[in-house]
Amino acid sequence: MFASLTIYTLLALNICATTAFPQYQSLAGLTREELDAVVPTLQYQPPQPPPGPLADDSTKLINDAAHPHLPLKPGDIRGPCPALNTLASHGYLPRNGIVTPVQIINAVQEALNLDNTFARFLVFSTFLVNGNPITNLMSLGGATPLTGPNPPKPATVGGLNTHNNCEGDTSMTRADAFFGNNHDFDESRFQHFVDFSNKYGAGKYNLTVATELRNFLHQDSLTRNPQFSLVSPRLFTAYGESVFPINFFIDGRQKDGQLDLTVARGFFQLMQLPPDFHRHDGSISNEGFLTVYNKYPIQPGGNAKGVNTYKVDHSSPTLFTPCQRYTDFVNKNIKALYPNPTGLLRKSINTNLQFLYEATLSDNCTQVFPYGRDY
Repeated sequence: MFASLTIYTLLALNICATTAFPQYQSLAGLTREELDAVVPTLQYQPPQPPPGPLADDSTKLINDAAHPHLPLKPGDIRGPCPALNTLASHGYLPRNGIVTPVQIINAVQEALNLDNTFARFLVFSTFLVNGNPITNLMSLGGATPLTGPNPPKPATVGGLNTHNNCEGDTSMTRADAFFGNNHDFDESRFQHFVDFSNKYGAGKYNLTVATELRNFLHQDSLTRNPQFSLVSPRLFTAYGESVFPINFFIDGRQKDGQLDLTVARGFFQLMQLPPDFHRHDGSISNEGFLTVYNKYPIQPGGNAKGVNTYKVDHSSPTLFTPCQRYTDFVNKNIKALYPNPTGLLRKSINTNLQFLYEATLSDNCTQVFPYGRDY
């Protein structure tokens, strides 16, 4: 069915430009004719409740006959997340790269054994920024009409390529956005991954390598990227991506925490599971990040006036203030994108915010209601 949105509902998607989200702009300057052309094309799909944990989270074969790796077809979309790219190329997610939140949660649990609470937090915090709340669709890469007709430019639904959320500076295999392409595999970045694994891990990627490489990547961006930024939520995902390959790219029958570099390249570049790959034995989330953080602790911040001018941002949540991270994300990031939504747009955002909050319950955070409590 098509949503019976009013002109005022579209105007409510008055997405303001911010430092972290420069591509989101106001729709207030659009003509009545432009808005009238958009209203009939927005197909509303209500948000779906997230699935619960797996009934059986033991290890099992994942690279099976039902999920063969297939080459990309013209128009298939991939982006900065190697895990989601790989799951799409094996059919655990739609192969065209256009996904719903529930599809992602199901896929990362079934194929990788990602902890349910952790999966819900990652997915809904990502979707609220990068997805289309009206159609309930998100791109694994850049903006595309496949997520539903978007409001006319300059507004956009940016997908996972959106800078400083899932994607961000200091990536292990993608370049900083300042240098251009922030979403495709970068061989020179991966060579750092290889070199550090050879130097510190005897040819394997492990927590020792992750620690040294994370420090190097921080210093590299600090000294080369004048617009370097590492604040919440990217600070959280940067440390998460350091340990993610150890937790999820190693066969579940292997217990030594040593990631083979050929397997790593398969995920990062080729978007392909190793032959006979089994998922992790038991659900897992962000294990190991404290090891990576403790040797070279990094405070949130960024270069203030060109390279080598790192300034700590004391207003940003740290890795150890989860409730501030949740509150700031809702009151600052989401409110900046959707300052005054109404109608179905408001209903969809509120529902997704509820799903996000439910993933923070173990942290005993106080729920915030930027658009009121009604749905």
